[in-house]
Amino acid sequence: EKGTMTVIGKNGYHDSIYINAAKIFQCIHIEKRKDRLMVRYGDDSVSPMLTLEDEYSQHVSYELAFNTLKYQDLLEEILLDSRVYPCQSIPDELTSLLVVMLYDLQDRKFQARKIFDEEEPVAEVRKIEHYLFRYVTKLAAALARCRIKHGALSIEYILPETVRKQEQRASALPLCVWINTLKISLQDVFRDLKKKGFTRVESVSDFNRYTYCMDQHCHDVLFFPSSLKEELLNLDLFTDFKLVLQ
Repeated sequence: EKGTMTVIGKNGYHDSIYINAAKIFQCIHIEKRKDRLMVRYGDDSVSPMLTLEDEYSQHVSYELAFNTLKYQDLLEEILLDSRVYPCQSIPDELTSLLVVMLYDLQDRKFQARKIFDEEEPVAEVRKIEHYLFRYVTKLAAALARCRIKHGALSIEYILPETVRKQEQRASALPLCVWINTLKISLQDVFRDLKKKGFTRVESVSDFNRYTYCMDQHCHDVLFFPSSLKEELLNLDLFTDFKLVLQ
């Protein structure tokens, strides 16, 4: 049976992803000193995390939460500069959701999210989404002012240089993929990848576009170029959990 996969890219995510990412961010966000506290977050124990149907959705939730954490200062600055925050209709308990959804909104260049017909709507998510879109012009303008102030072409350049270098190193690392031999044999994986236009090479130094290689020590582990992450995760080999991204 196929797992329920969340759409990758700039279309947005299921409501449950935002709720879970907000709960994770609530637990890991940086607490400011009281004299610097301008954005208030609610209690960590207000609501439980939702049960996600697949491991990939869990992965996306954590990725969204940690990306929000990385840009927490910038996102708070945007909310305050645009005067979108504070808002009496949004309690402190929803601030984490507000910040998480703002990160995703700017990542989508302030474009509308694709709504998935099969998903169960979450009232809090729809409320925050509607609120942010009421002020989307002010939010985009506030982001532009932040970029000008920092002399940054994009928000990545607002990060400290040490963090940017770590990001560059991480993005250059090859993707490590485990073959789930309970569901598929190695030969079937090789055959399927060949049909999809992939070529097996000897090592990561031989990587081109659609290439992969085997781990020298673990024969059920493959490596792919990091640039293929989104395309790989949309292959049926991954949606059927025959291949698992590590």
